[in-house]
Amino acid sequence: MSRGWGLVIGCWLLTVGSFAQDRVVLNKQRSFHSTIPAGNYSGITWLGGNQYAVVNDKALESGFHLFTIDIDSVTGNIRHASEHGFRSSGKMNRDDEGICFFPKDSTVWISGETDNEVLEYAMSGILTGRRLQMPSVFKKAKSNKGLEALTYQPQTGRFYTITEKPMKGDSLSRLQSFGDDFRPACYWLYRMDAKSQEKREGKHTLGVPALAALEDGRLLVMEREMFNPKKNIGSYVYNKVYIVTPAKENEGQLLEKKLLVSFKTKLNLTARSFANYEGMCVGPRLADGRQVVVLISDSQNQYKGFLKDWLRTIVF
Repeated sequence: MSRGWGLVIGCWLLTVGSFAQDRVVLNKQRSFHSTIPAGNYSGITWLGGNQYAVVNDKALESGFHLFTIDIDSVTGNIRHASEHGFRSSGKMNRDDEGICFFPKDSTVWISGETDNEVLEYAMSGILTGRRLQMPSVFKKAKSNKGLEALTYQPQTGRFYTITEKPMKGDSLSRLQSFGDDFRPACYWLYRMDAKSQEKREGKHTLGVPALAALEDGRLLVMEREMFNPKKNIGSYVYNKVYIVTPAKENEGQLLEKKLLVSFKTKLNLTARSFANYEGMCVGPRLADGRQVVVLISDSQNQYKGFLKDWLRTIVF
């Protein structure tokens, strides 16, 4: 997981491809400090209704939080959100990063960067003993740049995961799918955008922190670019959400991607709205049929009292 901090956000909405600009909406972010405790929230999945499961990569034990998130059925704006306890496995946290719901058995699956494994958890938080059968190639994944993103789509019966950055010796990332039998299925190649051109000295961090599978077989891929200059003033995070179409016909090939939305958050001395979004999931549909996608940020436990645990939605 990438590290970074800042104090203020600036947002710009960009859409391309077949999506009309007035059909894609990036709703305003909101925080709920009185009902959601400080955390390192790195992944989110929809359980149905207003129920969600959320992972915290710095929790003492592996498991997940239960959230309720109330979404306006017309606009897709988040009206309220609250946390309702942590379901622990009783085992050490594996740097839990991604999470998805498996409705067939009413369980959740969590990807960990420490072991680069995807394990199944009962809704009580206890491990069931089942896991995705990871191909041996994933042994090359680095422990802090490994399996961060995870999603499942019940309509297609497919799990998807991807490493945060390309594995050792690779220039492209590997998007891997699994069937309902938990065995590996098809894989594809994915190329992240190059870093932005910067004249200032500083550190760039690039990665894919989240995936979200759509009912029609397409996949949302979130890219994140973080830049931290030496004195932090002028730091930013640039998030882009792309749509790709993984299919058996293009297995093993480089996926074409189309930009759905992008937004940039900047460091400024006048506000404290910086958000490092790491989690993304498909949520409910609105009254007019449009799809809601829910995002959650990692505040690094509300770093030094400056950062907040932000939530926001994309509607398209």
